[in-house]
Amino acid sequence: MSAEKSSLHTRNLHRNPYDFDQLISCVPELKHFVFVNAYQTVTINFSIPKAVKLLNKALLLHFYNIKGWDIPDTNLCPPIPGRADYVHYIADLLAEQLDKIPTGNSVKGLDIGTGANLVYPLISHQSYGWAMLGTDINQDSLINARHILDQNPELLSAIQLKSQPDADHIFTNIISPEDRFTFTMCNPPFHDSEDAAMKGNIRKTKNLNKSKKNKSVLNFSGQQSELWCDGGELAFITKMIHESALFSSQVLWFTCLVSKKENLNKLTNLLKKVNAVGVKTIDMAQGQKVSRILVWTFIPQKDRGRWFV
Repeated sequence: MSAEKSSLHTRNLHRNPYDFDQLISCVPELKHFVFVNAYQTVTINFSIPKAVKLLNKALLLHFYNIKGWDIPDTNLCPPIPGRADYVHYIADLLAEQLDKIPTGNSVKGLDIGTGANLVYPLISHQSYGWAMLGTDINQDSLINARHILDQNPELLSAIQLKSQPDADHIFTNIISPEDRFTFTMCNPPFHDSEDAAMKGNIRKTKNLNKSKKNKSVLNFSGQQSELWCDGGELAFITKMIHESALFSSQVLWFTCLVSKKENLNKLTNLLKKVNAVGVKTIDMAQGQKVSRILVWTFIPQKDRGRWFV
């Protein structure tokens, strides 16, 4: 039996070891990928994309009552526990204004790059009842996200989708003049090229398999807009910060994951230049991987409570 994942957020539903009997009862096909490893732990091979996808399908059904979740093999298949952590840390951020976590559809979140998987809006709504808008530049991804919603019609009024027609923009074309969002969230493209993404995946696969194989299969899959962009993470978040200043009065908290710690100084210095009045970094860890959530606002402290009235 593997230990509790104590690095995960205390409200994360995935802190305990996976109960594979329970998960297989949700998705019977998962049983073909479950085995007992050398440490006598029941697990799956996380370097096999199909295994990861079936595990996600089972987790989303069992813990969040999401039915019929599926994605094309070419799209990013995200690890659910880490995605849930981001949502729970946003809940803590919002609770600072109220001394309690705000729930229900008066809280409106914007997920930049929601992908075919739609995981952040699904977990956000099922955990806290928040209304969510998922955006993407990839039409096929949005079609699949819509299909997931169609399998879960009770979510259609709570989770909306919107296409970003211009890859040079992030909030422009998405946030309308009448919109007010409580928060934005984003898991930005990490790499600066396809080659870098493949090399990074080879390292990850070696670690997962403890082997020397140079097989460049993306175990969590992913397309260009999900994994890489010109200039990588730093360029993407830099663009996001500049654009956020254009919508400074319409969003309470802008947030974004930052994988590379060395990027934080440049980004926080830029936030000073665009006159953000509140900036902080939230550390987030899943096992060996450490990530950070960079959060910023242009709303003065005294005015933040009105977002929840």
